[in-house]
Amino acid sequence: MTRQFAGTPIPDLQVKDPAGKVLDLGAQDGPVLLNLWATWCGPCVKEMPQLDALAGKLEGEVKVVTVSQDIRGAEVVEPFFAKGNYSRLEPWLDPDTALSGRFTPEGALPLTILFDATGKEVLRVAGGYDWDSPEAEALIRDSLAAS
Repeated sequence: MTRQFAGTPIPDLQVKDPAGKVLDLGAQDGPVLLNLWATWCGPCVKEMPQLDALAGKLEGEVKVVTVSQDIRGAEVVEPFFAKGNYSRLEPWLDPDTALSGRFTPEGALPLTILFDATGKEVLRVAGGYDWDSPEAEALIRDSLAAS
Protein backbone atom coordinates (compact mmCIF):
# COMPACT_ATOMS: atom_id res chain seq x y z
CA MET A 1 0.00 0.00 0.00
CA THR A 2 1.53 3.27 -1.08
CA ARG A 3 0.73 6.92 -1.60
CA GLN A 4 3.95 7.64 -3.50
CA PHE A 5 2.06 8.14 -6.76
CA ALA A 6 -0.57 10.47 -5.27
CA GLY A 7 -1.66 13.12 -7.74
CA THR A 8 -1.15 10.96 -10.84
CA PRO A 9 -4.18 11.50 -13.09
CA ILE A 10 -6.53 8.69 -14.03
CA PRO A 11 -5.52 7.58 -17.53
CA ASP A 12 -7.46 8.99 -20.43
CA LEU A 13 -7.96 5.53 -21.91
CA GLN A 14 -11.00 3.67 -23.10
CA VAL A 15 -11.83 0.07 -22.28
CA LYS A 16 -14.66 -2.05 -23.69
CA ASP A 17 -16.86 -4.81 -22.42
CA PRO A 18 -17.46 -8.00 -24.44
CA ALA A 19 -20.51 -6.40 -26.13
CA GLY A 20 -18.45 -3.43 -27.30
CA LYS A 21 -19.76 -0.90 -24.76
CA VAL A 22 -17.06 1.72 -24.10
CA LEU A 23 -15.95 3.11 -20.75
CA ASP A 24 -13.86 6.28 -20.91
CA LEU A 25 -11.77 6.17 -17.74
CA GLY A 26 -10.79 9.83 -17.99
CA ALA A 27 -14.45 10.92 -18.08
CA GLN A 28 -15.55 9.31 -14.80
CA ASP A 29 -17.64 11.43 -12.49
CA GLY A 30 -16.66 10.89 -8.86
CA PRO A 31 -14.14 8.67 -7.11
CA VAL A 32 -13.02 5.46 -8.85
CA LEU A 33 -11.41 2.33 -7.43
CA LEU A 34 -9.63 0.85 -10.46
CA ASN A 35 -8.60 -2.80 -10.21
CA LEU A 36 -6.33 -4.41 -12.80
CA TRP A 37 -6.68 -8.18 -12.77
CA ALA A 38 -6.48 -11.34 -14.90
CA THR A 39 -8.19 -14.73 -14.90
CA TRP A 40 -4.81 -16.50 -14.57
CA CYS A 41 -3.86 -14.54 -11.43
CA GLY A 42 -4.75 -16.40 -8.22
CA PRO A 43 -4.90 -13.35 -5.91
CA CYS A 44 -6.96 -11.51 -8.55
CA VAL A 45 -9.52 -14.31 -8.73
CA LYS A 46 -9.76 -14.33 -4.93
CA GLU A 47 -10.40 -10.56 -4.88
CA MET A 48 -13.23 -10.49 -7.44
CA PRO A 49 -16.10 -11.56 -5.13
CA GLN A 50 -14.69 -9.21 -2.47
CA LEU A 51 -14.64 -6.30 -4.94
CA ASP A 52 -18.19 -7.15 -6.01
CA ALA A 53 -19.31 -6.95 -2.37
CA LEU A 54 -17.32 -3.74 -1.83
CA ALA A 55 -18.98 -2.16 -4.89
CA GLY A 56 -22.33 -2.73 -3.18
CA LYS A 57 -21.17 -1.22 0.10
CA LEU A 58 -19.71 1.85 -1.64
CA GLU A 59 -22.52 2.31 -4.16
CA GLY A 60 -23.14 6.00 -4.72
CA GLU A 61 -19.77 6.91 -3.13
CA VAL A 62 -17.09 5.18 -5.21
CA LYS A 63 -17.32 3.40 -8.56
CA VAL A 64 -15.46 0.08 -8.55
CA VAL A 65 -14.03 -0.61 -12.01
CA THR A 66 -12.34 -3.96 -12.68
CA VAL A 67 -10.36 -4.16 -15.93
CA SER A 68 -9.06 -7.51 -17.16
CA GLN A 69 -5.51 -7.62 -18.46
CA ASP A 70 -6.10 -10.97 -20.19
CA ILE A 71 -4.74 -10.85 -23.73
CA ARG A 72 -7.47 -13.35 -24.74
CA GLY A 73 -10.07 -10.77 -23.63
CA ALA A 74 -13.74 -11.72 -23.74
CA GLU A 75 -12.91 -15.34 -24.61
CA VAL A 76 -11.77 -15.95 -21.01
CA VAL A 77 -13.44 -13.06 -19.16
CA GLU A 78 -17.04 -13.75 -20.17
CA PRO A 79 -17.05 -17.34 -18.82
CA PHE A 80 -15.23 -16.15 -15.67
CA PHE A 81 -17.91 -13.51 -15.01
CA ALA A 82 -20.72 -15.96 -15.81
CA LYS A 83 -19.32 -18.49 -13.34
CA GLY A 84 -18.71 -15.84 -10.63
CA ASN A 85 -22.19 -14.35 -11.00
CA TYR A 86 -20.94 -10.86 -10.10
CA SER A 87 -23.86 -8.48 -9.72
CA ARG A 88 -22.05 -5.14 -9.34
CA LEU A 89 -18.90 -5.50 -11.46
CA GLU A 90 -18.69 -5.14 -15.21
CA PRO A 91 -16.33 -7.19 -17.39
CA TRP A 92 -14.15 -4.40 -18.77
CA LEU A 93 -11.39 -5.58 -21.10
CA ASP A 94 -7.90 -4.29 -21.84
CA PRO A 95 -6.43 -7.07 -24.03
CA ASP A 96 -3.62 -4.76 -25.15
CA THR A 97 -2.69 -4.34 -21.45
CA ALA A 98 -2.38 -0.57 -21.89
CA LEU A 99 -3.25 -0.01 -18.22
CA SER A 100 -0.69 -2.51 -16.99
CA GLY A 101 1.87 -0.88 -19.24
CA ARG A 102 1.14 2.47 -17.65
CA PHE A 103 0.88 1.43 -14.00
CA THR A 104 2.78 -1.82 -13.55
CA PRO A 105 5.28 -2.34 -16.39
CA GLU A 106 6.61 -5.40 -14.54
CA GLY A 107 3.15 -6.93 -14.96
CA ALA A 108 2.43 -7.50 -11.27
CA LEU A 109 -1.26 -8.14 -10.62
CA PRO A 110 -3.59 -7.45 -8.98
CA LEU A 111 -3.09 -3.71 -8.80
CA THR A 112 -5.79 -1.50 -7.31
CA ILE A 113 -5.69 2.30 -7.52
CA LEU A 114 -8.04 4.76 -5.83
CA PHE A 115 -8.69 8.01 -7.70
CA ASP A 116 -10.53 10.90 -6.06
CA ALA A 117 -13.44 12.86 -7.58
CA THR A 118 -11.00 15.09 -9.50
CA GLY A 119 -9.39 12.03 -11.14
CA LYS A 120 -6.14 12.17 -9.15
CA GLU A 121 -4.57 9.10 -7.60
CA VAL A 122 -4.88 8.89 -3.83
CA LEU A 123 -3.76 5.37 -2.94
CA ARG A 124 -2.30 2.28 -4.63
CA VAL A 125 -2.44 -1.31 -3.42
CA ALA A 126 -0.16 -3.79 -5.21
CA GLY A 127 -0.92 -7.44 -4.65
CA GLY A 128 -3.85 -9.15 -3.01
CA TYR A 129 -5.89 -7.40 -0.34
CA ASP A 130 -9.01 -8.26 1.66
CA TRP A 131 -11.44 -5.84 0.01
CA ASP A 132 -14.50 -7.26 1.76
CA SER A 133 -13.58 -5.95 5.19
CA PRO A 134 -14.47 -2.96 7.37
CA GLU A 135 -10.75 -1.99 7.16
CA ALA A 136 -10.95 -1.76 3.36
CA GLU A 137 -14.04 0.46 3.51
CA ALA A 138 -12.37 2.67 6.11
CA LEU A 139 -9.14 2.84 4.09
CA ILE A 140 -11.02 4.05 1.02
CA ARG A 141 -13.23 6.54 2.82
CA ASP A 142 -10.38 7.91 4.96
CA SER A 143 -8.08 8.21 1.93
CA LEU A 144 -10.72 10.15 0.00
CA ALA A 145 -11.47 12.39 2.97
CA ALA A 146 -7.76 13.22 3.31
CA SER A 147 -7.27 13.97 -0.40
